[in-house]
Amino acid sequence: MAAITQYPEHDLSQFPSELKGKRVLLCTESFGPVNGVSRTTLMLVTHLRNHGAQVAVVAPHNHTNHNTFSPPPSPNLGPMDKQPEVRVTGYPLPFNPELSVVYPVRNSTLYSKTFGSDELPDIIYLASPASLGFQVMLQLRQQAEENQIPIICNFQTDLAGYCAILFPAPFSHLAVFAFAAVQSYLFRHSSIKTIFYPSQFVKRYLVSQNVQAEKLSLLTRGVNTELFNPTCRDNDLRAELAPNGEIIFMTVCRIAGEKGFDFLAKAASEFDARGLPFKMVIVGGNRNPDVEKEVQDLFEDQIEKGNVLFTGFKHGDELAKYYASADIFLHCSITETFGLVVLESMASGVPVIARDEGGPSDIINHGKTGFLVPPHDIDSFVAKATMLTNDKAMRAQMVIDARAAACECTWDKINNKVAWRMADCITERAVEQERLKEQPRAVLPSAAAAGAKDLVPVYGWLMMNSAMRETILQRIVDARLVGGLGIICSFWIVTGAYMVFIEAAMWAKGRFRGERRPSISA
Repeated sequence: MAAITQYPEHDLSQFPSELKGKRVLLCTESFGPVNGVSRTTLMLVTHLRNHGAQVAVVAPHNHTNHNTFSPPPSPNLGPMDKQPEVRVTGYPLPFNPELSVVYPVRNSTLYSKTFGSDELPDIIYLASPASLGFQVMLQLRQQAEENQIPIICNFQTDLAGYCAILFPAPFSHLAVFAFAAVQSYLFRHSSIKTIFYPSQFVKRYLVSQNVQAEKLSLLTRGVNTELFNPTCRDNDLRAELAPNGEIIFMTVCRIAGEKGFDFLAKAASEFDARGLPFKMVIVGGNRNPDVEKEVQDLFEDQIEKGNVLFTGFKHGDELAKYYASADIFLHCSITETFGLVVLESMASGVPVIARDEGGPSDIINHGKTGFLVPPHDIDSFVAKATMLTNDKAMRAQMVIDARAAACECTWDKINNKVAWRMADCITERAVEQERLKEQPRAVLPSAAAAGAKDLVPVYGWLMMNSAMRETILQRIVDARLVGGLGIICSFWIVTGAYMVFIEAAMWAKGRFRGERRPSISA
């Protein structure tokens, strides 16, 4: 296994000129503007293209036909160049149909549909790798050393954590074990040059899976401080949400079981029991109405009392207005690898109360920009929210401090860090290829022989016929690729069977709720 490179420090205020004109294949599991992974990936794609890199994006189809987009192409792409965005097919997840389990696809197919069969990418970037990213990594590790394109991963989604919450035992234990095993196996390979992590929580997880610490590099997120700004505060909206001057608690996230809504529902009931005048505004939605309804049912009594409001999806200026019009932001998820909504809230001048686990632990300055409470301590969570509600002077100071802290997080420096690492990896590969060219050739001089150098003693007899040797060794490489795809197919079949079970269970729940009582209107 090749030694892990220690990359140099760079001036992150500058974009690397070496990356201009280079071919970047960016594969992402999600490419729509609602969730945090999509938004950060879009920012990176736009940044790289604006500075002259040729970026081709590969992402699954969005089965909801909502929140899809095509980012602007690289400025130096001509009309005859390949389409810079390719959508691949997959099966939508029941809990979140905006995400898909991608059907098996060969890397060669992705190459031909992006830069062309004769123009391989200089580097591959995997945003939050899962079904698509795993396939890319698994196939590349089967290639000969000189054919392995360097890969950079950005670990943004705690898939194992989601499975632990969403799936019942023993499926949850099996899913967590499977994800941990697959990630450990794939991430440790020499073709993976860097894995960016957003928080210490994620770093600890990766190290626990025996991923080399030398590969790990901290990459936080930036925030659009022009869009998310205290000046967006809207008194008319506040009067509409809280006509009697109640404190406005805000939550912004996808409506799903893994986002901690059971905890938030308990907090809402506690606020009500303590006689606190409040309005809890929950911004977000889910393209699966059964999932959204299931979460809303947790707040049934508080919705009937008018204390809780679900607004649905909000975007752009309207979302910024909701953020800035709140008094306190409540963050209850413990599966976030970063928690971009926390940073957006702080940029809007709204202090945050969050459970002390996951990404928000690295964002919030406890007692200055908000509060962190033990993950399962509902009493402490409610107490901090109540204290901040009643202490207007403290809240006013936190508004200032939260905004100031968020303004230190700029997208340019963060995206330049990724760009520099890409440039370093490309340079490293060029040096390594020169080294391989200068090495004495093995007994088998063919290109395919390098992919099976450990098999030379067994197949030495093939020396008698070079054409036969070339053919058989190429079949060996193909067989290894087919074997890798077979593993992917096996996992997909098992996953698909469980999805069918989940779909049936959700349908049964929906029928039961419909017969039991009328729907709650959000």
